[in-house]
Amino acid sequence: MTLKTLFNYFSCFQFPAVVAAFAFIIILAGCSPYAVLRKEPEQYVHGTTSSDFDEVKQAFVENFKERKELGAACAVFYKGKNVVDLWGGYRDIKTREPWEQNTLVTVFSTSKGVTAIALALLHARGRFDYDERVAAYWPEFGRNGKQDITIRQLLNHEAGLCALDSNLTIARISSPDSLAPVLSAQKPHWTPHARHGYHAVSLGWYENELIRRIDERHRTVGQYLQEELCRPLGIQFFIGLPDSVPDSQLAKLKSATLFQALLSRGKMPAPLKKGLMHSKSLAFRSFFNPRVRLDIFNERYALRPEVPSANGTGTARAIAALYTLLTDTCHAVCLDSTTRALVYAPAVPPDSGPIDVIFGVPVNFSLGFMKPFPSFAFGAPSAAGHPGLGGSFGFADPVNHIAYAYVPNRLDLYPWNDPRDLALRKAVYRCLERINKAKRSEPMRLFP
Repeated sequence: MTLKTLFNYFSCFQFPAVVAAFAFIIILAGCSPYAVLRKEPEQYVHGTTSSDFDEVKQAFVENFKERKELGAACAVFYKGKNVVDLWGGYRDIKTREPWEQNTLVTVFSTSKGVTAIALALLHARGRFDYDERVAAYWPEFGRNGKQDITIRQLLNHEAGLCALDSNLTIARISSPDSLAPVLSAQKPHWTPHARHGYHAVSLGWYENELIRRIDERHRTVGQYLQEELCRPLGIQFFIGLPDSVPDSQLAKLKSATLFQALLSRGKMPAPLKKGLMHSKSLAFRSFFNPRVRLDIFNERYALRPEVPSANGTGTARAIAALYTLLTDTCHAVCLDSTTRALVYAPAVPPDSGPIDVIFGVPVNFSLGFMKPFPSFAFGAPSAAGHPGLGGSFGFADPVNHIAYAYVPNRLDLYPWNDPRDLALRKAVYRCLERINKAKRSEPMRLFP
């Protein structure tokens, strides 16, 4: 369009219509869910905080004001006491139904930390040894060069089993008996322990089959989690969502597309972006088998199968409560000091060093958890946790007696350190610093 044409356009009778159209767009923008939440977020935030942790609530409110929060929850336990229990915003952007106290949301790889906690409980009960070979409990696993892989190496993403060569379907992953032969037949993509590479989805299936072999009742991870952890603790977290949970309790995810992820700047490591651009790359095959879109996780049929690496669904309160098992507090369920010490121990990198094959940057893994590393400093060095796609995160810091969880339904693209989560964690540790100063102890400086 030339300048003359543009001038003629705005000079003709159509000008009022153009102005009206722009005005209508502006009105709609002002009425959008984000605009409403940003204007008066305090009206949409609920829950409780102890007086020592009021700053966490301020940070939670600021996430709606400044960081386009849609719906979310945050929970913190300090020395076994629930000192932060917050929720707010909308559980559904389309209907604007509110996020409520018991709203559940899918947390993707934050599920890995929960699965690792279930394994830690089995270890504490003497069901397996982290340094024993997987094949000692699951003989079929030892095929095709996997006979010497230990459970520790598998959980540390060192087994080379990040991508499965068989194309999976929802039906296949819904049946552990059908999936097990596929898992045992897979050949490693590198010499085990030589390097590590994020087993984005496959790790959970290997963990599930291992749990079926070591549990005396041969339960799946979802069954074990419910019967041994969630029900005794009185919390709601599911791997394999039952139909008894009503749709009205589920948050609807607002997801970014793969195209948006590839165009994002500074959010995703460049080597991972490059890998996700090629369907035959190890990264792409690790994340997308089965090949599904993120919005599929708003459908019940995608939440029914047990995908322990990806489709865990629950509350922030539940995730934080589960992480209290890794602190020195003891409630309805306990871990022994030996198991906790193994979780607290520093991550030991593979032979090639800490560079992850999939992410392309240094990462620390240990026993199914992520441990702090330079670009992802959380808690004390002994802390253990796991972030999830979209911004969720749960972790335990045994030195500072903290168990923490944050869960949103607007999915952003950071693999870790989502600004919303980071703001909340920094607020938690500022509160702890003030508590320590009041007790005349050395202040903590865990964040730069």
